[in-house]
Amino acid sequence: MVFDPLEPLRRDAERIRNLVGRRVREARRVTTPRITQTDLAERLRQEGMRFTPGQISKIETGFREVTDREIAAIARVLRVPISWLFGDRR
Repeated sequence: MVFDPLEPLRRDAERIRNLVGRRVREARRVTTPRITQTDLAERLRQEGMRFTPGQISKIETGFREVTDREIAAIARVLRVPISWLFGDRR
């Protein structure tokens, strides 16, 4: 067996279930005042989405899939374009 130093990174990449998690966290943290995971979950509940702070954490770490409706609601609540959540620089 050959040692592969990148094996742990490959295994993590296989577990990532969404593309928007890092940007959700970034948008949440740069708002003034800062939005906590609990705040975001509550705001999303007001939009008719069922979220807990734990689910927000799983989205941000990439361990929970996110539907298109959820992404649209997250973008609306965080006041960012949907395309930005997917990595667009605009």
